[in-house]
Amino acid sequence: MNVINAIPSPVRLKAISAPGQPEPTPALEQLYRGFEREMLVPLWTEIGDLMPVNPKSRASAHLWHWDALVQLADEAGRIVPVGRGGERRAIALANPGLGGRPFATPTLWAAIQYLMPGENAPEHRHTQHAFRFVVEGEGVWTVVNGDSVRMSRGDFLPQGAWAWHAHHNATTQPMAWIDGLDIPFAHYTESQFFETGRDTLDPGEYIKPDLSRSERLWAHPGLRPVSRLEDLPVTPMLAYRWQDTDRALNEQLTLEAEGYEATLSPGHAAVRYSNPTNGRDVLPTMRCEMHRLRAGAQSRTKREVGSSVFQVFDGAGLVTVGERQWNVRRGDLFVVPSWQPFTATCDADHASLDLFRFSDTPIFEAVHAYREQFDAQ
Repeated sequence: MNVINAIPSPVRLKAISAPGQPEPTPALEQLYRGFEREMLVPLWTEIGDLMPVNPKSRASAHLWHWDALVQLADEAGRIVPVGRGGERRAIALANPGLGGRPFATPTLWAAIQYLMPGENAPEHRHTQHAFRFVVEGEGVWTVVNGDSVRMSRGDFLPQGAWAWHAHHNATTQPMAWIDGLDIPFAHYTESQFFETGRDTLDPGEYIKPDLSRSERLWAHPGLRPVSRLEDLPVTPMLAYRWQDTDRALNEQLTLEAEGYEATLSPGHAAVRYSNPTNGRDVLPTMRCEMHRLRAGAQSRTKREVGSSVFQVFDGAGLVTVGERQWNVRRGDLFVVPSWQPFTATCDADHASLDLFRFSDTPIFEAVHAYREQFDAQ
């Protein structure tokens, strides 16, 4: 018995009369049935999907309102416990173009995570790279490989693959933040590993220092410890604090006002979180940035290969993604799919519009497939 031919074929081919397709004939139909039996697909029937003239993302441009997310997360906090099995009370954004999967884009995961007062999220590790970004609140501590790290509004906390991590809420109030991971990329490339750790941390790990050990060693601009000269693939710094990000953005806009070229375009300042050991991205698969538009300013319209997720950190404005347009405010999240034009404008009655952004750009740069295009202003 031919074992291969005993497997039902999922291939379905149809001869059609269309430009670039062979003329439908009985012989062509017979050829297609043979292809189906042997699980073969000819390129001429698929080239429009496999090799389009420019990227055609399956993901949709979509907006999630922060107020609605927090309300649902709070309800989940009262109903769904945190512990083994669920591991985290993380509620993922499901892009409407991706068939209900918990993926914000084909490569990026974004979720709101919610921790109730006194709760502990147990320790685990995974091969997916991750970060946490805090829009509001404080009082939760993440413990990464034994290093206790404070989480506060505006802080960006990256975490490389296979690092042990747990969280605990040391306050009397719940706290929400967003998680970003490359889970969809790891899923499609079938490269995932996951391991559970301890159910509870050691008493000495529940400390609450103002600065983590990683910050004490690495958070000194332009200064590198000579004891740590190796080039690391992920950043060793576990927290990038808001006061530093805020100052860097303000200085760019101040320099622009003084007549120096310091911004991406008029009124548009931006910084990229970088790995202090090599100046590259903090994580190998995700690029993370903060953008600030002053009152009334508009970003240049940009298309790029790869997808992005944005969260409004503060302010209000208007964003356009492809044919979609939304008014956004603090906390709202939205997706920019591959090669769709994106523009952001700060409302004139707000001092600024601050946008946290993460993208899959490092993946495409690594395989030399990245492109970007700015539309004429």
